[in-house]
Amino acid sequence: MKRVVLLGSTGSIGTSTLKVVEDLPGELQLVGLAAGGNTDLLVAQTARHSPRLISIQDPANVPGLKSRVAPGVRVVSGPDGLLELATMPNADIVLIAIVGTAGLAPALAAIRAGKDIAVASKEILVMAGEIVMSEARKHGVKVLAVDSEHSAIFQCLDGKPPSSVRNLWLTASGGPFRKTPAEQFATITLEQALKHPSWVMGRKITIDSATLFNKGLEMIEARWLFDIEMARVQVIVHPQSIVHSMVEFIDGSVLAQLSTPDMCLPIQYALMYPARADSARVQTNFARIGQLTFEEPDIARFPALALARRAGEIGGTLPAVLNAANEVAVEGFCHQTLSFSGITETVARVMDRHSVVSQPTLDEILAADRWGREEASRILAVAH
Repeated sequence: MKRVVLLGSTGSIGTSTLKVVEDLPGELQLVGLAAGGNTDLLVAQTARHSPRLISIQDPANVPGLKSRVAPGVRVVSGPDGLLELATMPNADIVLIAIVGTAGLAPALAAIRAGKDIAVASKEILVMAGEIVMSEARKHGVKVLAVDSEHSAIFQCLDGKPPSSVRNLWLTASGGPFRKTPAEQFATITLEQALKHPSWVMGRKITIDSATLFNKGLEMIEARWLFDIEMARVQVIVHPQSIVHSMVEFIDGSVLAQLSTPDMCLPIQYALMYPARADSARVQTNFARIGQLTFEEPDIARFPALALARRAGEIGGTLPAVLNAANEVAVEGFCHQTLSFSGITETVARVMDRHSVVSQPTLDEILAADRWGREEASRILAVAH
């Protein structure tokens, strides 16, 4: 029985994780849950799974939450609550599915407490990949990918060294604007951007998939997860989203992981690793799919890929600034104070103004994150 702590239990990854746990009652047990502000769903999840410890973001919600859960359940809150969950003595693995930078401190705390971590929050490795992977090696724990693309690469690599790899190929659906002419980008609406062709996800990640920033962040994530420099991390557009990613080896052989899109599969693989557990959730019918197609990404229409490559190649604090500026710009687009094409324009301007710190400490990374947010907010305020 593997004991699981889930940070971000009420989001799309969190609710899919609970399905996986329910599918494998003899294999997985939830011992801790953390949610943002959705108290009702957290109460329902707690009643169903009986975790010993739960956390809510706002301390003001603690008394009400305590009155609605069983007496044996401890209720904590805020950043300290996340740290307590991440270091629970009886936990084997901590799955981090918190959007934004809030997952970074719990991830490092879990690693230092000797826990394996499963990462669904891109920000953790984008901002602090070098520190996180170094700490994981030092403490002898695994950093397992929950993204379908990184899970695919992990499965294809199967322990092969970086020296055996010619290229990692991250597949992208191309998002809802794969065929939209560049001149129409400035008038794209929020409603249009939220209609993803392959996946049902949260608002932020759906917008990132429309700009291809999501894929850019995944490039940086892959660079650290698999110890492969950015020059060997590539992106290919694959509209059917059946090939989740590929590894091209130095002898020219290419291995791919394929399945119909369902986040339960990479979540289950991460939680059960190195075992594979039986599941009927994912069924792939190739005759019905008919064909798989691939095309080059259009960097001119989707400059997010070039910005991410630049951030990953330069490294230091620049990826944290890229991520921070993008978060602010996406919020601006969602609140209609910024156009769709303005998202990448804002990020580029913030990156150009940043003085990069090489080999930064965690404090320097967090300072760069704050600076990136403030600078992006300033640009938005002037524009508006």
